[in-house]
Amino acid sequence: MNARRRVVALVAGLATAILALSGCLYAQIPPAAPAPGPSLAPQTDGVAPELLPYYSQALTWEECGTGLDCTTVTAPRDYSDPSKGDLQLAVVRHRATSGKPLGSLLTNPGGPGASGVDLVKSSLSILVDQKLADAYDVIGFDPRGVGASTAVSCYDAKGLDSYFYDIPPGARGSDEREQALKERAAAFAQACDANSDGILPYISTENSARDMDLLRAVLGDPKLNYLGFSYGSFLGTTYAGLFPERVGRMVLDGGIDPTQSQSEASIGQAEGFEQSLRAFMADCLTMSECPYAGSVDDAMADLAATLARVDARPITASDGRQLGGDTLMTAIVAALYSQDSWPYLRAALTDVGNGRADVAFQLADFYNDRQGGSYASNTMEAFIAYNCMDYPDEGSDADDEAFRQRLAQAAPTTAPYWEGVDVCASWPAPPTGTRGAITAEGSPPIVVIGTTGDPATPYVGAQRLAEQLSQGVLITNVGEGHLGYNKGKACVTDAVDAYLVDGTVPEDGLRCE
Repeated sequence: MNARRRVVALVAGLATAILALSGCLYAQIPPAAPAPGPSLAPQTDGVAPELLPYYSQALTWEECGTGLDCTTVTAPRDYSDPSKGDLQLAVVRHRATSGKPLGSLLTNPGGPGASGVDLVKSSLSILVDQKLADAYDVIGFDPRGVGASTAVSCYDAKGLDSYFYDIPPGARGSDEREQALKERAAAFAQACDANSDGILPYISTENSARDMDLLRAVLGDPKLNYLGFSYGSFLGTTYAGLFPERVGRMVLDGGIDPTQSQSEASIGQAEGFEQSLRAFMADCLTMSECPYAGSVDDAMADLAATLARVDARPITASDGRQLGGDTLMTAIVAALYSQDSWPYLRAALTDVGNGRADVAFQLADFYNDRQGGSYASNTMEAFIAYNCMDYPDEGSDADDEAFRQRLAQAAPTTAPYWEGVDVCASWPAPPTGTRGAITAEGSPPIVVIGTTGDPATPYVGAQRLAEQLSQGVLITNVGEGHLGYNKGKACVTDAVDAYLVDGTVPEDGLRCE
């Protein structure tokens, strides 16, 4: 059955979504709206002749908001064979409020599948603080396959509702249920192939990293200055491995170990969310409105019983949708990205205990970027497309059974709802990604941030990444939740700002309590 692929897709690190959910939508940084300056000449040194038409293209910027300019960049679908056609990359620039930019700062908010364009346009202060907004032209882009770029497309809203939320027939683990899930996965993959204009074989992190080098060049920057979050840290790591000599000042928040297989990453995330769930329970039990009582172990056992009960007898929401165990787990995962979202989770679990499902669906909908019955982005479709191309297949059904045993041991409460049928087994293109250490020999220092209680990008991944990189510098953020920069802890934010703005390398091993 090969269950592992859907596991990672279930727990995508969508930092932008959860920050908005948790009430951390700060007022957008008020830009000084400097007049747009002329574009710098493209950087084409060392570019292969067949790629020169792309690297030498001149950008046409159009104002798209106060202090904002937008453009579109043409990239080859296949960098090794540009004759296979082109695709378009949507780009937004928030002009440095000082009027004297150090250069461009490319950003990626995570996913894969999150829109960098939307975040820069709507909520810049989630991404960078005022010091970085003063110092740099902050660049957001939608990676290939995402949003306003040439995008992956699979289903309409009705089809996505069915794929993400419908409860399959049969008991969990039964042959009937497994067959229904296989058919659902195959139909989804077929729809993605039919509706994505042939781009699926080229939707990979390696190609997206090559797109970042193209963006660096056409923006006129000799080196890539970059701030990447969650999956964006893996994207930045991949870039550094491909182009170490072109790395400028790079910060990777929520570091990911590039050697991890998909099953290892899945188990690590499941364990991370299990531990975050325990931390939530410990906090919840101190409050009168908590729906649980007793010890943390008692509360976890009660939650496991709740999940099993909902799985056996789904709850009907006010819009008619049925809440089963899988969707309830998605709601739980969504709320564990940030401590600020824990009140939503208490409310959802209280509601479920009283036979109501609306708050849980609000959380799950936010995770899937579903708003008012439609989908605001193609985030989840793109997420699946990237995963299917990035992770090599891992083997047999016997391997799957060993995976399940390890998963159950690492995360006993979440494990029953963590696996699913492998949609990538039906994907129209074989995976092209590989797993292995990335050292980026020849790069300048690369700053890696790890948060000790991060469920989505567990701290050990940041530790391993910083050790692998030849010039890795680790900042440890002690705390719960996903990511560390610009989250209210001056120790982390000041160290990052000092590096990106002044070039002051943080002390390796800096620990921010």
